Amino acid sequence: MKVTSSIILFVVFIIVIAIPPAALQYTGNTGLLTPNFWTVFCFMSGITFLVVAVMLIVGRKNQEHFTPAFLGGTTFKLLACLIFIFVFLSKNPSNKPIFLANFLYVYLLNTVFEVYVLLRNLRHEKLK
Repeated sequence: MKVTSSIILFVVFIIVIAIPPAALQYTGNTGLLTPNFWTVFCFMSGITFLVVAVMLIVGRKNQEHFTPAFLGGTTFKLLACLIFIFVFLSKNPSNKPIFLANFLYVYLLNTVFEVYVLLRNLRHEKLK
């Protein structure tokens, strides 16, 4: 799988998952969003982009290192998110159940995208 097609797919994915929170904010239902939701969204999107880009570059250079790169990237993302949660909640006291729902929305969808890229890359490798 080409890196450029994955980046384009990632941008489309980010736009699609940004629509529901933007619609909530536009319609005035901000009670369902953490006050700094877009900070969480941008942080998670940036981490996911970094992990996917590194994973694909490593996969292009040496396919044997693709799976360790995926596992390492996912572990890095999980640890970075845990640190982010602690810092974010200590600086911004907010409604914890709403923060948890917002965070899980962004985190799980980004993780699904990572797994999709992994499966798409592995399927591409089997076709060779």
